[in-house]
Amino acid sequence: MSDLAISARGLGKRYRRNQRVDRHDSLRDLVVAGVRDLLSSRAQRAEKTAREEFWALQDVDFDIARGENVGIIGLNGAGKSTLLKVLSRITTPTTGTVQIRGRLGALLEVGTGFHQELTGRENTYLYGSILGMTHAEVNEKFEAIVDFSEIGDFIDTPVKRYSSGMYVRLAFAVAAHLDPEILLLDEVLAVGDFAFQRKCMNFARQLEQKGSTILFVSHNMFSIKSMCQRVIYLKKGRVVYDGPTDEGLKLYEGDSKLQNTAWFDDASKNPAIVITDVELLNDAGRASGVMDFGKPMSVRIRYKAYERVEQPDFRIGVNRADEVHCCTFSTAADGVDIPFVEGEGVVEVRTPPLNLVSDLYNTNILVREKGARILTAQVGASFHVRHPVFASNAYGVFHQTAQWRIIAYRQAQPVENADEQR
Repeated sequence: MSDLAISARGLGKRYRRNQRVDRHDSLRDLVVAGVRDLLSSRAQRAEKTAREEFWALQDVDFDIARGENVGIIGLNGAGKSTLLKVLSRITTPTTGTVQIRGRLGALLEVGTGFHQELTGRENTYLYGSILGMTHAEVNEKFEAIVDFSEIGDFIDTPVKRYSSGMYVRLAFAVAAHLDPEILLLDEVLAVGDFAFQRKCMNFARQLEQKGSTILFVSHNMFSIKSMCQRVIYLKKGRVVYDGPTDEGLKLYEGDSKLQNTAWFDDASKNPAIVITDVELLNDAGRASGVMDFGKPMSVRIRYKAYERVEQPDFRIGVNRADEVHCCTFSTAADGVDIPFVEGEGVVEVRTPPLNLVSDLYNTNILVREKGARILTAQVGASFHVRHPVFASNAYGVFHQTAQWRIIAYRQAQPVENADEQR
């Protein structure tokens, strides 16, 4: 179909785990390796290969129309970044085909294509050429690129001295001014500050108004919801949902519950304690995903401690959907002394009256041992605050009742004759 920007059929990408290259430094090494291969049966070799292989993508089918903004969502390891690398032709698919119709720009990793020893100015031309821009195009757009990136004072500084935020500003500015018909974005906006993120969002909307197609990978569901009318939800390399954003985000939030938070990387296979369930209760004590402004809520946490945990500090963080941290409740900060926990148990907190304005909020559950080492940090449940007046976060993060007074004033007398006034 001529109105399609991207069409994928049967896409699959296979990798090998722990791929090792055997060194054969002598004739003896070659002989030993050959004998080993001869002695191993075909079935053994096939079984070993199957164990070492995994599919980052498998049987992925979708069509994306021109002008669509599509979010690619999924938990860590779902295959989101691999999909964008296949679409941008950085990676060749193992199976399937993909058709791209239009000029494509991709911003997949911070600083991809930058040379550390070159300045920002030199890298602008280098990265522009990698993306497919001519030298003349970069010349024409150079001032606009620098202005958009907001790093003009450092444009002649080697990028090895750039912060990650400066990297992403310049890289996004170059990619955006490619005037792409198709733009692929992979989590890059998570590096920039909030003002720059909003600037990039607005620029993306301008591209959309021009008819550009945008594929956006992010763990920030607020960004996905504000930018995308449709999401493709990947799970273990397969498409499990493709449709309207709201329904897709509900599925994602359900699967995210009790997963480790994005920033907590616990390599331990034997955690000391895990959160097994999180339940939100409204002021009436009923489970609910909607809380009323000015009323308390309760958070009931079920845990399982696989070993004795001394003086644990249970913390509940509340984040707005755009990842603005609003508050944290802590047993230690509130003077609740828990000598130890072991086995299964329940901890419940009843919050003060909620002063948050109407919006979607997420909870994260964290347990520290003796106020120091973090034992677990898991995604909790989500809730919406219902406010009788302030119906959106356009009015801030929280609202509190203030004291007002009307100062009496004397009403101005009407002027009946302008000449008399003069």
